[in-house]
Amino acid sequence: MKGRKLYVGNLSHSVTNDELKELFANYGDVEKVNIIAGKGFGFVEMSYRSEAERAKQALNASEFQERTLRVDEARPPRNIRKGSYRRY
Repeated sequence: MKGRKLYVGNLSHSVTNDELKELFANYGDVEKVNIIAGKGFGFVEMSYRSEAERAKQALNASEFQERTLRVDEARPPRNIRKGSYRRY
């Protein structure tokens, strides 16, 4: 793993930042938690890469609030040009 920031998917919409922080704190120091409201996913940033890797290995595919979590290394944000749009 290259980074300290993790993507956490398949979250219940009722999960709070504090609950997610408490879950990940079992694997190291959590610097930041950001749940994307209404989307069912969020991001957790750990203090060290080794802690992020440990949390990923332990929590990916685990049960949390009756949902199976998907935990992976976060990808860098995509650079979308202003005024551009996607064609489908």
